[in-house]
Amino acid sequence: MTSKILLADDHPIVGLSLHNLAKDSRMNVVDQIRSSAQIVPSVEYHRPQLLITQVRLGRQDALKSPEKIDPESNLKVIVFTSHSNPTNIARASALGCFEFIQKTSPIENLVTALQGAAAGESTPPTSLLATTKTRMKRIGSGPAESPLTKRESQVLQHVAMGLSNREIGKSLGISVETVKEHVQNILRKLDVNDRTQAAVWALKNGMI
Repeated sequence: MTSKILLADDHPIVGLSLHNLAKDSRMNVVDQIRSSAQIVPSVEYHRPQLLITQVRLGRQDALKSPEKIDPESNLKVIVFTSHSNPTNIARASALGCFEFIQKTSPIENLVTALQGAAAGESTPPTSLLATTKTRMKRIGSGPAESPLTKRESQVLQHVAMGLSNREIGKSLGISVETVKEHVQNILRKLDVNDRTQAAVWALKNGMI
């Protein structure tokens, strides 16, 4: 059975290269889109098994799109990007992406990820996303004199990595409302005004 791939990338050369790779891997690139706003409609129309996307498409945040896709589609998302800072890796992990591959990596890494995702495999335990997910789900720990609970410390670690409330909720398996409550408690207990100041506190106290 041929697996269908949707490519969200605004570089034509990437599309050409992937078309050539797909031919040798029993896969078919059904569409290449260049705007994050096109991702959900294209997924609904083509029903691909795999989505390869950048972190950003132009000035748009493409990582906001996977969370809008119907979970029943069982779509596997592979992030293929040059924007590989820790925040983007943490966001991709929180959103349940299958793999995160830098464009400077050997092309074999992308092929292996595509084949694994198409075969229904789990994210390899040694992959960047798997190790990040494990670290993010550890019970947070702060300095001995920290006024925060373990859960609040865990939420603060996610805040310090730049995740939104929705992404934190997905990562920890809690509701957005619960995340908001934790964040408010964190700000109050640390006596800081905003998330940025809380993140600075976390950094100074060795939490990230």
